[in-house]
Amino acid sequence: MLVLRAGALFDGEVRRSGADLLVEDGRVVAVVDSAPPPSDAEVVDLGAGVTLLPGLVDAHQHLVMDASAGVVDSLERASDADLLAQARKAAASALAAGVTTVRDLGDRGYVTLALRDELAADPAAGPRLVVSGPPLTTVGGHCWFLGGEVDGAEQVRVAVAERADRGVDVVKVFATGGNLTPGSDPGAAQFAPAELTALVEEAHRRGLPVAVHAHGRDGIAAGLSAGADTIEHFSFMTADSVVGDDALVDAVAAAGMHVVLTPGAVPGKASPLPDAPKQLPLILAVQRRLVEVGVWVALGSDGGVGPNKPHDVMPYAVAMTTWTGRSPVDALAAATARAGEAVGLGGQVGVLRPGAAADVLAVNGDPTADVDALLDVVAVYRAGQRVAGASRRPPAVRPPNLP
Repeated sequence: MLVLRAGALFDGEVRRSGADLLVEDGRVVAVVDSAPPPSDAEVVDLGAGVTLLPGLVDAHQHLVMDASAGVVDSLERASDADLLAQARKAAASALAAGVTTVRDLGDRGYVTLALRDELAADPAAGPRLVVSGPPLTTVGGHCWFLGGEVDGAEQVRVAVAERADRGVDVVKVFATGGNLTPGSDPGAAQFAPAELTALVEEAHRRGLPVAVHAHGRDGIAAGLSAGADTIEHFSFMTADSVVGDDALVDAVAAAGMHVVLTPGAVPGKASPLPDAPKQLPLILAVQRRLVEVGVWVALGSDGGVGPNKPHDVMPYAVAMTTWTGRSPVDALAAATARAGEAVGLGGQVGVLRPGAAADVLAVNGDPTADVDALLDVVAVYRAGQRVAGASRRPPAVRPPNLP
């Protein structure tokens, strides 16, 4: 048995002081007040100033993307073997920062399915993966280069069936355009509502959840109407700005729809989006409305899409979430317990409770008071195995003059 000891523990919802975490066979056995451990236990005392918390769950990432300024060109040049190597490297980077579960929503060639199996056999090499395979898009639509183009409801159903047969964990669809694809409009809907409904029906018939990429209002509304499981981004972008819709946000709240926000940027790194500085305050204003009406929110990072979003950016996503009025505890829950639910592993990851995976992040300080503590990593455990290469980075830098 392994006993992890620290000054405090956050279990995904609640902080407690002076707790020991008992681990056996890769699972949490118990969380107990500090006491004499079993005689045969290995005790790792990480220090009184350290907090244990569940490994972070990044509910939206792109492992095959290399976070370069020319990420699309890199993808188009790469072979499947190159992409698998890139995904393997990205996964290791995320794990070193304390991200122990990743839902990958941007595959090409189904390479992440092979990586999912690799990492299941070698937990210390990378996070637990939940994978979508190539996302569905319209012909020439957003991220068409990932190989998921479809045209019409029948092709949508066939594509969902193919992904189910391949063994994906979730179906991803681009309901609107996006920022990564030249000529794509993030505010414009790509699919007719009937096509999205057909997609969700087919996926659910095969036991698969659906994640809907939706920046613009119409895509958000269509995802809600179709009965998708998560709406990704939820930014209310138009062709050149951000325009919220309080009535639609209220409807999402009333329906209990799960929303996965994708903030997070490394300070000082270039954004691939020229309008990002202008749009950020507008997006944050929209997301404050989510706090006000109680929309169910989990966090992802969109890691991989540009230099400011490497695959270890998730701690910055948690920090940025507090800029919308969420408390540090709520932001942490959105990146742990609620993110675990969003990726379909509720109660198994993102929590430190008996029976859950022993995926643990240890940091200096108290992240329930100051989420910047997530940047000061002491140790990472995945399935009870300590991970080499835990990283430390400077504190997050908050942008000035936020409204």
